[in-house]
Amino acid sequence: MLTYATFVSSLANLIPVAASDPGFVAVLPNIIDDAELRLYRNLDLVDTSQRDSSSTLTTLTRNFSLPTSIGTFIVVDEINVITPVGTTNPELGTRNPLVPTSDEMINALWPSVTGSTVPQYFAMVNQDSIMVGPFPDAAYTVEVVGTQRPATLSASVTTTVLTQFFPDLFLAASMVFASGDMKNFGAG
Repeated sequence: MLTYATFVSSLANLIPVAASDPGFVAVLPNIIDDAELRLYRNLDLVDTSQRDSSSTLTTLTRNFSLPTSIGTFIVVDEINVITPVGTTNPELGTRNPLVPTSDEMINALWPSVTGSTVPQYFAMVNQDSIMVGPFPDAAYTVEVVGTQRPATLSASVTTTVLTQFFPDLFLAASMVFASGDMKNFGAG
């Protein structure tokens, strides 16, 4: 298991550079960020899978920002609209899974609010938002399920799931970025 202190020390030894070197201290947050995002995207760890039902759709508005109350979604696996309207706990209502599709399909089939009802489809607009189709006829609760990024390793967050269960992999992923920072592009 790595802690923040042992990680910094090990990484500095591998580069090699003094852990107090100003250049190393400046690039360290970028190294951690790159390694964590790379591993969270590719490993699909159970510990990073979350369900967030803290947001609702806006009536007659098809754009929806993914909730951030418990973290930021990196990968969206499923989106469920909860019925009946006003049900905030998905376990007490009915999950209506949305089918992923393209924004072109949603635009073609539902170009206006005419025919608004419980949405059936969604399309990613960007990393933080989706559009639904058809337009919602009420403020339904939305449950988003997917991979979220846990708190980043730092002096105040001394361990993460990666440093506890995959310390060697985390160190290796960190070296990919560190090698590039040292202009050793062949090592990446």
